[in-house]
Amino acid sequence: MRTDHDGIRLQKVLAGAGVGSRRVCEDLIAAGRVTVDGQKAVLGRRVDPSSAVIHVDGERVITDVRIVHYVLNKPRGIVSTMDDEQGRRNLTEFTTGINERVFHVGRLDTDSEGLLLLTNDGELGHRLAHPSYEISKTYRCQVTGYAGPAIARRLAGGIELEDGPVTVDSFKVIDEAGDQTLVEVVVHEGRKHVVRRLLAEVGLPVNRLVRTAIGDVKLGNLKPGTLRRLRPDEIAALYKAVDL
Repeated sequence: MRTDHDGIRLQKVLAGAGVGSRRVCEDLIAAGRVTVDGQKAVLGRRVDPSSAVIHVDGERVITDVRIVHYVLNKPRGIVSTMDDEQGRRNLTEFTTGINERVFHVGRLDTDSEGLLLLTNDGELGHRLAHPSYEISKTYRCQVTGYAGPAIARRLAGGIELEDGPVTVDSFKVIDEAGDQTLVEVVVHEGRKHVVRRLLAEVGLPVNRLVRTAIGDVKLGNLKPGTLRRLRPDEIAALYKAVDL
């Protein structure tokens, strides 16, 4: 049976999670800004960092060191799987430096590039992939054709595809050169090839597609084929988006 003396002092756990120094964390606890398992924490509280659900100012803090979250910039030509029966290049070749067994959240088709989340956080991964949470995804696409105001209006009004209607959260033209146009599309859909199919339907076949963001997590300047750990604020934003 656990007692009040079990576990690690909360301020030490918070400091280890990158919230701030122990003194800063003590001040946060004293100010009533920290909750543990839904209850306001008090100074002297001890917790099990592997199981406690801790929030600071309403944002989740991950204290279980076994849980990892990464962003990968998937190159073109890579299959979105951790093991491919046909021997094609897959995500495993980019995870050799990760000790934990991770999985990918969602997919990018082989010809697409950009942001993929890799994690061993099962509940977060499940919710991010579930359509009911409507997590936004941002894509930059090089297309053939002119993407004028009429195209933007059609997309905003919704496009009927063979598996149902799709609307975009936002659409804008980034650059134009000859018959090639660079556009940015934000959708909260996760259906297969949905962005390619959507743009093809309005006469803009996609030549290149790069996912640049999932929710508040952005690809930034991450080079193709490399990955980085998510920052605490990025993890907190993902948790908040899926009500964890």
